[in-house]
Amino acid sequence: MSGFSWVSLVCALVTLFVVVLCSTYGKKMTKLIPFIIGILAGYAVGLIFTLIGIKTGNANLMIIDFAPFKALVADGVNLKTFVAVPEFSFLNAIKGVKEFNASYLATVAVAYVPVALVVFAEHIADHKNLSSIIGTDLLEEPGLHRTLLGDGVGSMVGAVFGGCPNTTYGESVGCVAITRNASVATITTTAFMAILISFVSPFVAFLDSIPGCVMGGVCITLYGFIAVSGLKMIQKVDLEDNANLFTVSVILIAGIGGMAMAIGKVTLTSIACALILGIIVNIVLHAKKGAEDKE
Repeated sequence: MSGFSWVSLVCALVTLFVVVLCSTYGKKMTKLIPFIIGILAGYAVGLIFTLIGIKTGNANLMIIDFAPFKALVADGVNLKTFVAVPEFSFLNAIKGVKEFNASYLATVAVAYVPVALVVFAEHIADHKNLSSIIGTDLLEEPGLHRTLLGDGVGSMVGAVFGGCPNTTYGESVGCVAITRNASVATITTTAFMAILISFVSPFVAFLDSIPGCVMGGVCITLYGFIAVSGLKMIQKVDLEDNANLFTVSVILIAGIGGMAMAIGKVTLTSIACALILGIIVNIVLHAKKGAEDKE
């Protein structure tokens, strides 16, 4: 659907308030899975509207697309309908590259090196946030060198199976902050469960059918937590010092304002621009301040 829809708004608000209420007033188990409960609640409301729309012939009420389920049973119901192995595209990608010459490698490097800088910043920020949540400095123990190595190995393993590069994600940090569950065993178990359930076709079809408005309701809480977690990092920063004040303001305005630029085939996103500008401003201002202090 395009444009404003009050049905979408209702589903988004239901999702939002269910997540907030479960996270704030729920019992132990409810507080661990507020997002799942919120998505299911929003989906249920969307399903009711969709069924009413089908019954009355009102297309504006049909916000859930059942096409993924229809495609699932298009060839009949059998084992493949319920269990499917995804296509691992790494070997096909290798075949598509005729030769790994210097020009090809240089193009890849120019395209991805700036992205790596953004990932480094995100990695450090996420671990600082997690450190504040669990009360242990993760940059010291197990150490930044080990966590970055884990990021790199994860990206390489994911690439072998044709997946996207892996890194720490603010969304995951937001989940930890809301649920207050930072157990390594829990997260590892959840990761394996996520891998296994991705082979279950009906579950994948269900995910494909979740309306954008439902996910939007979840994202309001999730990205709000990420933003607040970022602000918590500068609580102890002396913003009376203009050097710190301008560094923070440049990062906020460039990031929130959506500043982006393209250099040839390489596009710097707003996050990358905010990062680069922040680093430059910080170096310039603190270099000047350091010289003044020596005098």
